[in-house]
Amino acid sequence: MNFSHQPVAQLAPADHMNSAYIWTVSSVGALGGLLFGYDWVVIGGAKPFYEKFFHLDTASQQGWAMSCALIGCLIGALLSGALSSRFGRKPPLILSAFLFSLSSIAVALTGQLATFVFWRMLGGLAIGLASSLSPLYIAEMAPAQQRGKLVALNQLTLVIGILLAQVVNWLIAKPVPANATASYILQSWNGQTGWRWMFGVTAIPSALFFIAMLYVPESPRWLAANGRIDTAEAILKRIGGSVYSEEVSLEIRDSLRQGTTRSSFGSLFEKKLRKVLALGVFLALLQQWCGINVVFNYAEEVFAAAGYQVSDLLFNIVVTGAVNVVFTVLAFRIVDRFGRRRLLLLGSLGLSVVYAVLGFLYHRHSHGIHMLLLVVAAIAFYAMSLAPVTWIVISEIFPARIRSLAVSFSVTALWLACFLLTYSFPFLNKSLGASGTFWIYSSVCATGFAYLSICLPETKGKSLEAIERMWG
Repeated sequence: MNFSHQPVAQLAPADHMNSAYIWTVSSVGALGGLLFGYDWVVIGGAKPFYEKFFHLDTASQQGWAMSCALIGCLIGALLSGALSSRFGRKPPLILSAFLFSLSSIAVALTGQLATFVFWRMLGGLAIGLASSLSPLYIAEMAPAQQRGKLVALNQLTLVIGILLAQVVNWLIAKPVPANATASYILQSWNGQTGWRWMFGVTAIPSALFFIAMLYVPESPRWLAANGRIDTAEAILKRIGGSVYSEEVSLEIRDSLRQGTTRSSFGSLFEKKLRKVLALGVFLALLQQWCGINVVFNYAEEVFAAAGYQVSDLLFNIVVTGAVNVVFTVLAFRIVDRFGRRRLLLLGSLGLSVVYAVLGFLYHRHSHGIHMLLLVVAAIAFYAMSLAPVTWIVISEIFPARIRSLAVSFSVTALWLACFLLTYSFPFLNKSLGASGTFWIYSSVCATGFAYLSICLPETKGKSLEAIERMWG
């Protein structure tokens, strides 16, 4: 393979880059990831209290209250492509920030389950937009030699948002007696007011995201593609100087002149592409159905089954959130050295073993610190494998002509799987108990390990074109 001819912008000296500006703009874009993580998890700490407030007594009611936001996530993810293509990356992200602010305040003020569900779905719409557009915006702003770590910043802020939500929930909630009844919780400060503050606090970082997005530029790639070359060059000049601006602008114009072969949705299902599409969808499904979201979204049930009371619950969640951050940082330090395939195999096998042991110990009604340690081990395996590496592989494996459609299709499958997981857990937990539920997820992870062992090639160190040739 001949690497002698490379795009000149990739060879621009790093010391000519305006690092402060690049990191500031990327950090603003990554606030979408932080809000995604915060809003996604905050409901877990509020769950013991809003369920009493709204008198949610059945598994169906509890599952719907927890999973309704995922409908909005799915809609937001589906809309993000059309909105960003027509209006640019910046306006939909501003809309996302506004919806985050509005929905968090509205949920905090609601007194009816119907309005609670409506505003949670609108918050989910904001998550769907941010989850798709924040990494896209950062990638299109970043210089080639810094793009990897800058896009990784979005994933890091996501897990920091999860940890922040867990800390806020812990700080807001008042201690609850070990033998507290549903009536006591309902009449307590937590049951009437505390859970509202858990949601309402989201408005603060949301407002920061909204204001900051007003002052960052539009993606120069989108501007150039829509005929605003002069504006795009001005932004590129601020990023890397005049030479960098000229070189990247030349690349962009050359790419626009050459054009890209457009594919229809039906082309995803061509015979020669089915195998790679199946792999992308399987990875998306496995990332959700490996069961780790149960730990975050249903922490009450997980820790209560291990013998912890509500008063201990939120502190334990904070511990798991810190582990999530630490092992996410580790993953991004080793993924290009250790390889995608080995990390995914390690993660799926490790989760399968941990879940099998958890199921056995729940079956034996075992309590104690060892249960918490096993949950922490599961989070560590997930954070360093399936959580970040799934997104990396999905963005790498598809041929160029179908990449955007195939990624969209895979991410849609991911959100559908996430909805089914969140909605179905109360039914599984009620009918099978904690032990049976974890055994099911252990089987899913074992299946994932077997499938990936056969079908997942190693993509470490390969160009996108080399990966495309692997599929013939």
